[in-house]
Amino acid sequence: MSPANLDRRTFLSRLFSFWAALNLPPFLFAGGSAAADRPEAVVGLISTDDRTDALHRAVGLAAFPDVQNKRVLIKPNFNTADPAPGSTHNETLTALIDELQERGAAEVIIGERSGPPTTRQVMEEKGIFALAEARGVQVVNFDELPDDELEHFERPGLHWPNGFHVPKILNEVDHVIALGCLKTHAYGGVFTMALKLAVGIIPKTGNNYMQQLHRSPHMRKMIAEINLAYRPSLYIMDGVEAFVTGGPSSGQRVPAGITLVSQDPVAIDAVGVAALRQLGSTPAIMDNAIFAQNQIAFAAELGLGIDAAEAIRMESDDADGHAYADKLLEILAAEA
Repeated sequence: MSPANLDRRTFLSRLFSFWAALNLPPFLFAGGSAAADRPEAVVGLISTDDRTDALHRAVGLAAFPDVQNKRVLIKPNFNTADPAPGSTHNETLTALIDELQERGAAEVIIGERSGPPTTRQVMEEKGIFALAEARGVQVVNFDELPDDELEHFERPGLHWPNGFHVPKILNEVDHVIALGCLKTHAYGGVFTMALKLAVGIIPKTGNNYMQQLHRSPHMRKMIAEINLAYRPSLYIMDGVEAFVTGGPSSGQRVPAGITLVSQDPVAIDAVGVAALRQLGSTPAIMDNAIFAQNQIAFAAELGLGIDAAEAIRMESDDADGHAYADKLLEILAAEA
């Protein structure tokens, strides 16, 4: 095929492979391709403003877990009850519940911890208890769990002084699906997407974990470390609307019109940051390389996901989605 006949997606894909090869030691050229050896992460992108349609289409772009007769916990973003992307939109949550039940899940659970408002207050304001009753699912308030339903997580080298507690249920269910939003974070996180969603698995009552996190110069590394304590089977990010400044509860809201899905939290966050750059965002987003962002770089170092932009492969199911994905690939390619 001549260069003139290459479509844009093929060109970008080959360009990534070329850049990856340039970073390889010479001896690898004799026996094989570095691009073939590098782990690849698929990020699916749906381009639509219809959240229900986006959710049902997005799960077709990822290796959706087998949930037949399984227990599945949905971890949403209920930091506050503010409208999306301040919190997970109820339409997105409902669509995921319906998808799981249609696929034969034996039990669906919504599990979360909010803050600064109490978790119960946030869930009541969002109508989560009524939604759960109508759909026949359970709600677990991580801040109301007794001590015997929590477990301590600690390992050498953590930036957490003495580790932290997490709900046992996260490791008792068959699958966790993380349901995040696309937004910046004005209080030190820089952005809050898939990786930072994990902060909500740490109970807030009866401890000083949040003070440790927000007062530490290693805040973004500590965010990445929380992800070692649980491993969702799938990450879904509602980017129908995004905060390009402010966040997590309020900020400059702009239409982004995308929904992302991946099994890799580093990859989906990298694509999310690329989306914020495409929309125009804060200096911390616009002026720093995506894979140099503390959350992303340290998460990759911890082995939570890929470590370079060229390992990302984007998928969609229509022309609009492919066109949007190409824009984000170009942003990522500029840093490869």
